[in-house]
Amino acid sequence: MSAPPRVLLADIGGTNARFALADVEAVQPFLADSLREFVVADFPSLADAAKHYLEQTGAVAQNGVFAVAGRVDGDEARITNHPWVISVARTRQALGFDGLLLVNDFAAQAMAVSLLTPSDVVQVGSARWSPAPLTQNRTYAVIGPGTGLGAAGLIIRNGRRYPLETEGGHVSFPPGTPEEIEILQILSSQFGRVSNERLICGPGLVNIHRAVSELAGEDPGPLAPKDITARAAAGDPRCLHALDVFCAVFGAIAGDLVLTLGAWDGVFLAGGLVPKLLPSLQHSGFRQRFEHKGRFSPTMARIPTLANVHPQPGLLGAAAYAVERFGKGQLDLNAAGIPVVA
Repeated sequence: MSAPPRVLLADIGGTNARFALADVEAVQPFLADSLREFVVADFPSLADAAKHYLEQTGAVAQNGVFAVAGRVDGDEARITNHPWVISVARTRQALGFDGLLLVNDFAAQAMAVSLLTPSDVVQVGSARWSPAPLTQNRTYAVIGPGTGLGAAGLIIRNGRRYPLETEGGHVSFPPGTPEEIEILQILSSQFGRVSNERLICGPGLVNIHRAVSELAGEDPGPLAPKDITARAAAGDPRCLHALDVFCAVFGAIAGDLVLTLGAWDGVFLAGGLVPKLLPSLQHSGFRQRFEHKGRFSPTMARIPTLANVHPQPGLLGAAAYAVERFGKGQLDLNAAGIPVVA
């Protein structure tokens, strides 16, 4: 009996490259025990890093799904914080693969939602969520603050998953309180147009802290996001207030994304900052501002907000892509605008 098919997965950031395998015939296709992590600077190309993984593990794969932290433009992607330029055709040829799929890392975060279990999420607020089979149509929103602010959707129709990539992080910031109007005025003097990403990401927390300090007549000096969270944990009132503003604004724009996408089945909070800020999110105005949508407030109160705490959401999403592209009943991703060579 032949071994079940394996697909090589990758989650490529500016610093680290994570590889693993997927079994596209399994209910949970991501094979966590196959995970390996390498420093991208140690390899001249993605293909070289992938070859190293296959040689080190002895794994055999004929297809791949690679999620990259950068914009995928047709056949090519550039890593935002690393000089690798990745070509689907050249990488596929170098690895001798039959098929290779290149996707944006936040699109993979969206796809990961379809494979999450209750143990992979932490509920924020009182609205409850339970996974639904792919046979049930669902629409989810995904929003994630990290170095920037990612926003996406996941549409499940007739047993298929369709990720919706957006640039929702660059929507104009909508202040919801008098203080937030003042913060907007301060940030406008610095940036001109102020997007949600100017507030809701790591550097955005610094922007908020500087603005609330300025409103209090203080100069906070140069601080990193970790300095603000550390001082907040130690009880610094200005840093605690900056975190409160951050969480409230985050909740407001997460609710806006739900309304925009019609994501009545839930919103998943992703990104590197979410696990670190989870206690703050749970004890802040996040959920109040999420629900505070005028005539839609009763509807919003029923929509779950869930922090994704899976340790490898990018690889999990790549595994979901692998099932769609290389599993039974393959989805035509070319028709959906996803670059693939197979």
